[in-house]
Amino acid sequence: MRLKKLAIINYKNIKEATLELSPNINCLIGSNGMGKTNILDAVYYLSFCKSHSSVADSQIIRHDEEFFMLDGIYEDDKGNEEQIYCGMKRGTRKHFKRNKKEYKRLSQHIGLIPLIIVSPGDTVMIDGGSECRRRFMDVVIAQCQPEYMDALTRYGTALQQRNALLKMEDEPDVALLELWEEEMAREGERIYTFRDDFIERLTPLFRQIYCRTSGNHETVGLKYVSHCQRGPLLDVIRRDRHKDRAVGYSLHGVHRDDLEMTIDGYPLRREGSQGQAKTFVIAMKLAQFDFLRKTSSNTTPLLLLDDIFDKLDTSRVEQIVKLVAGNQFGQIFITDTNRDHLDEILRHTTLDHKIFHVTEGKVS
Repeated sequence: MRLKKLAIINYKNIKEATLELSPNINCLIGSNGMGKTNILDAVYYLSFCKSHSSVADSQIIRHDEEFFMLDGIYEDDKGNEEQIYCGMKRGTRKHFKRNKKEYKRLSQHIGLIPLIIVSPGDTVMIDGGSECRRRFMDVVIAQCQPEYMDALTRYGTALQQRNALLKMEDEPDVALLELWEEEMAREGERIYTFRDDFIERLTPLFRQIYCRTSGNHETVGLKYVSHCQRGPLLDVIRRDRHKDRAVGYSLHGVHRDDLEMTIDGYPLRREGSQGQAKTFVIAMKLAQFDFLRKTSSNTTPLLLLDDIFDKLDTSRVEQIVKLVAGNQFGQIFITDTNRDHLDEILRHTTLDHKIFHVTEGKVS
């Protein structure tokens, strides 16, 4: 998939911009706070129906304006054109359209335009809670397995209902409690199967990319940890129901899954340097790209690289530059404050490219 043309109105600090894009490499240069990342965020929004920064839709609208609008013209790997539109007036719900036809459910859109974004905030996967690592898995699986989103939704509903019963002052209806536990177990085991398969297939791709970018100096690993590995999930959930009742929420289930990250056999969070942690995350994201490219039908994902070279030594920057400048990727968007990094990427490639300068929300 490639984005041929992007129109933006009142999106964050971008008042109005229209970008005719290269099918290969698009570089956005500017100082911090000028709006480079907001342009990438607009591209992300058209894939996921929400901002990458997780802000509410009402906060996306430019200050003192009443609406925002995004319009993208895409072309898939077979040459088919798609128009994706999103618009929202302040105080109303957003409208998301594919070829001028509005979606009934936004989840129907997820996966049409597969996308991977690498950004400075990704290190939260290492430093943050387990929900950050679950989101890492969920974002990719949902793009290539539409039924995965349905399973997540049903599991989330069952979990919410069970927790509401657990919080009751009076004793909850046991039959109703068991009903929601059965739903949690059924959908939870489906989710586990998807996640387990994903990590098993992702790990060799990840190790290969990390090895290349680090100069083969460290050995890295990923290990998926889930309550499903303790036996039938329904038994695990019911085993400690009295403890759940005491705390007022569900202590067991796939909503507690985690992903252990190691370097040379030790926890990355404890042992890794800033450069190693950033290399680890970049390698994971590029492995996600490779995974999607091999599993998504008829299209190559978009790759968004937001200020990825900070805190990396020269040798790691050089390896990532060579990797990104190759022809194994489709359309790439790169932001940086340092023109030297972008010139180095362009020097290593014969691919078509465009350079955009972003200053105070204006693009040239």
